Amino acid sequence: MVLKGRVWKFGDDIDTDQIYPGKYLPLTDKEEIARHAMEGVPEAEEFMRNVKDRDIMVAGKNFGCGSSREHAPVSIKGRGIVLIIAESFARIFYRNCINTALFILECEDAKKIKQGDEIEVDIETGEIKNLTTKERYKAQPISGLEMEIMKSGGLIEYLKKREEK
Repeated sequence: MVLKGRVWKFGDDIDTDQIYPGKYLPLTDKEEIARHAMEGVPEAEEFMRNVKDRDIMVAGKNFGCGSSREHAPVSIKGRGIVLIIAESFARIFYRNCINTALFILECEDAKKIKQGDEIEVDIETGEIKNLTTKERYKAQPISGLEMEIMKSGGLIEYLKKREEK
């Protein structure tokens, strides 16, 4: 599966309270939740005003650290982001992305990708082509089971499909 999009770049140690501030936790409507994605980061205003469907987020180390709120990946996905590439993810955030079917890849070279670059990513092989700079990078591919869960639409959908068999 190949995804192509424009990059939104974020730094190291972006925590879940920056991704989805705690004051919005009582919200349950996914569209309303999505309106607050990335509200706690300095780049929030530009991101919230200009993000488009099929865009890709790229971050540094330890993306999604902090609390285990599932709202964080739900809000990002709700804004139209189809993939997050980071140097590393907090483990609980990584798991929440799998469970909510938000594609993610870990890539040591994420720091080489810049804001606004156009990239093309084969999420099954981890191959990343920077269409802006003509560079190529290699991300750690997602495991087979994790990919199955994400392609099914998340953990709940995956389990429903398994019950049907």
